[in-house]
Amino acid sequence: MGMLLGSLLGHPQTRRAVGSVFRQWSQRRIERLDRMNAGELQRRILARLVRKARSTRFGQDHGFSRIRSIADYQSAVPLRRYEDFWRDYWQPTFPHSFDATWPDAVRYVALSSGTTTGKTKYIPLTDEILKSHQRGALTSLARLQTFDPQFTPFSGKMFFLGGSTGLESVGNGPLMGDLSGVVNREAKDWVRPFTFPSPELSLLNDWDVKLDRLAAASINQPITLVSGVPSWLLVLFDRVRQLTGRDTLREVWPTLQVVVHGGTSFEPYRRLFRKVIGDDSVRLIETYPASEGFIASDDPRYEMLRLIPDNDIFFEFVPSQELFSARPTRHTIDQVEPGINYGVVLTTTAGLWSYILGDTVTFESSERLLLRFSGRVDHFLSAFGEHVIGEEVDRSIERAALVTDAAVADFHVGPVFPSSTEKVGFHRYYIEFVREPESLDRFRDVLDQHLSAINDDYRAHRLGDLTMGPPEVLTLPRGTFADWMKSRGKLGGQNKVPRLDNTGRIGEQLGNWMETVADHDLSRFG
Repeated sequence: MGMLLGSLLGHPQTRRAVGSVFRQWSQRRIERLDRMNAGELQRRILARLVRKARSTRFGQDHGFSRIRSIADYQSAVPLRRYEDFWRDYWQPTFPHSFDATWPDAVRYVALSSGTTTGKTKYIPLTDEILKSHQRGALTSLARLQTFDPQFTPFSGKMFFLGGSTGLESVGNGPLMGDLSGVVNREAKDWVRPFTFPSPELSLLNDWDVKLDRLAAASINQPITLVSGVPSWLLVLFDRVRQLTGRDTLREVWPTLQVVVHGGTSFEPYRRLFRKVIGDDSVRLIETYPASEGFIASDDPRYEMLRLIPDNDIFFEFVPSQELFSARPTRHTIDQVEPGINYGVVLTTTAGLWSYILGDTVTFESSERLLLRFSGRVDHFLSAFGEHVIGEEVDRSIERAALVTDAAVADFHVGPVFPSSTEKVGFHRYYIEFVREPESLDRFRDVLDQHLSAINDDYRAHRLGDLTMGPPEVLTLPRGTFADWMKSRGKLGGQNKVPRLDNTGRIGEQLGNWMETVADHDLSRFG
C-alpha cells in the first residue's frame, strides 16, 4: 500500500493536484487568521485548557475548578521554569509522571538541551501538542504559498535537516528523542513522497555520518525547500558543495525555492547564506518553533515573524527584567506594546502552565502581532553592568563582518574577569569564520564601536577603559564548534552553540577543551 501510494503521489499530475489543493487550503487558512479576534480566541483557549486539566494534580493544587477568567488564572498560577515542573511534578515518578499536569497520555518526550546549562530537559509531547506543531509548520508554508503564487513546494521534495527518528524509552515509558525526529516519525504516509530524507536515513544517530549521507543522497534530488538551524545548514551546504565541486547551492539544486531557518538569530548568517545559495530569488524564511510549542512563522507581507494565536497555546509576555520578580506584570497578546523586550510564557496542551520558555522577543506591531526574536533569558552580558542582550551582539557582529568583508559561521562571547585590582575585565569572543576579516583589529573595533552606539550602558562602561576594556577576538578553525559540541554530547540538528554566557564559565570550558586538543594536535589551534 505504501509503495503504491508513493508511486501515485510521485506522478507529476498528482503533484500538481496536491499543490492546487494546498494553495486553496492556504488561502482559507490565512483569511481565517487575518479575520480572527486573537484576544478573544486566546481567552477561549485558556478556558478549554483549564477545564480539561482541572482533575489533574496540578489543576487541584491550583483550584482550576474556581477559575473563571484570565485574571483568576494569573492569580492562581505563578510563572514557573522547567526546573520547577521537573522538581514538583514530573521527577518523582518519572517517566510515568506527566499525567500530574495533563490528563492525556504522553507517548513521546522531546529531549531538549538547555542551551546555557547544557542539562537535558524532558518535554512532554501529547497528541494535541504534536498536532499543534504540525499546524504551525503548515501555517508557515501557507503564509508563503498565499503571497507567492510561484511557490511550488510539492513539485519536488522538502528537505528537513533534523534529528534521528530512532527513539528510546526508559522504564517502559514514553519514547524519547529530538522533537524533529518525533515529528518525522509521526508524519502521514501521504507526506513522505514530498519530503527528504528517507525513513532509513532519518534513523541514523551518528550526526557526522548522517550529514555525509544526507549530503550525498540529496545531490540528485529535486529539492524545493531546505529547513534547519542556520549553523548546521551551513555545515550541510559545505559538504554538498565539496561533494559536487560546485560553488553554490543553485548549481546543485536548481529547483530550490526556499530556505527555512529558525532556532537562533539569523542576522549574522544572512549575507553568507545569500552567497552560498547563489540566487537572490531563493527566499529566506524564518520560523519560531520550540520543543514546547510552535510560536510564530514568517509573514511575507511584512517580512517578519507573526504570532500564531490559534495554535492551542495560551501566550503571556512578561517584561524580561520582571520575569523573576515577586510580582511580574503578565501581558496577554492584546496588551503587548512595541519596543519592549518580553520573556515568552506558554500554557499548552502538554501540561505546561505559565511556563517560562527562556526566549525573549520584541513586538514590532501589537495590532498584527509581528515580532522579532531578541535572545535568551539567560543569554546576556552584564558582568560589569553593561546590560547587553543577544540581539545587540548579533547586530554588532553583523556590522563588523560587513565592514571588514568577513563571514561568520558561529561565535561565543563571555566576560573575562580582572585578575587584579590594577586590571579591568573585558569580553572575549570566540569566532569561527567562513571568511576571515581583512583586519581582525578592524573587526574588533567596529564591533566595539557599534555596541557602544546602540547600548548606552555599554558605552558608559567602555569610556576611557575605566571599568571595562576593549573586547578580545579569538579566531577558531572551521569545525571547532562542531567538535566541541560533539565532545559535550551535544552534536545534532537541534543543538546550538550557546552564544552568550554572563558567567564566563562556558568560555573557560571552551578554552580548556581547546588547550587539551592542542596538546594532542599541535597544528589544530596554532
